[in-house]
Order: sequence, then structure tokens, then C-alpha cells
Amino acid sequence: MPKLLRWLGLAFLVVVLDQLTKAIIVNQFSLGESLRVTAFLDLVLAHNRGAAFSFLAGAGGWQRWFFTVIALAAVGVILYFLRKHADEPRFCFALSLILGGAVGNLIDRVALGHVVDFLAFHYAGYAWPAFNAADSAITVGAVLLAWESVRAKPAAAFPSEHR
Repeated sequence: MPKLLRWLGLAFLVVVLDQLTKAIIVNQFSLGESLRVTAFLDLVLAHNRGAAFSFLAGAGGWQRWFFTVIALAAVGVILYFLRKHADEPRFCFALSLILGGAVGNLIDRVALGHVVDFLAFHYAGYAWPAFNAADSAITVGAVLLAWESVRAKPAAAFPSEHR
């Protein structure tokens, strides 16, 4: 149980960081207002009623609860895997980042009806959709999971071939 608490603590830190950064932006910006930070980064207050890249943002409202259910299911699955694999630090680190990000965005979706986004990267006329700290944690966690699966030992990745 103590190892599981370490991973839940990391997820909690991600949620706190996410909610804190969102609160700062919401208190300092009006919807749509932006501030150029560098030649490639703006801070902007944006509301995303959809999922990644505003997927289904204009779907009429049902998507709020659809994505809420998906996030709750993901939280349940991640908690199961964290408990089952608490002794695998790289795997659990990645899952904890994803868990914290999912919960951070879930809080917004349930409380506000949208997710607060505020980081807007752009370069040479191309603009990446705005995102937030939770999205960053989810992305880093997913990349780490992919990396971990690629670097897995062949015997572990394909057990039936090594009998």
C-alpha cells in the first residue's frame, strides 16, 4: 500500500499544479485574451468543451457527460494497474502522470462544463491547439508508456515465442 500511495501522491501533485495554473489564468485573463510570452508561445484563456484538439466541442452538450464517463473509466483502470503493478516504477510513474492529468481535466469538465486551456504554441504560421498542464502530463505519461513498451524485453513482450 505505501508504494501505491507514492503514485497517488504524484497524481495528486499533477492535479494541484493543473488546477493552480488554471486558476491563475482564469483570474488574470478574459476569455480569448492572450499574452505573447515568446515568439512561439502565448498564454491565452480558452474553453474546450470537447476532448483533445476540441474533438466534438460543438456537439451540443452531450459530449460533456460522454467524456466524463470516459475519464472516470480511465481513472478506474489506471487505479487498478497502479495497484497491481506498484513495484514497477517507470510504468507507475507514467500512469500517475496520466491519472493526474485525467483528474485535472475531469474536475474542469464536471465543475465548469469545459476544460480550461491556456498554453498556445505557434511557429511559422502554424498554431498548435491550446492546452494545459493536465494535457501536458497526459502526453508525457503516454510517451513514457510507449517508450517503456518499446524497450520491454522481448520475452516479456512476446511470452508465447519463448517457451
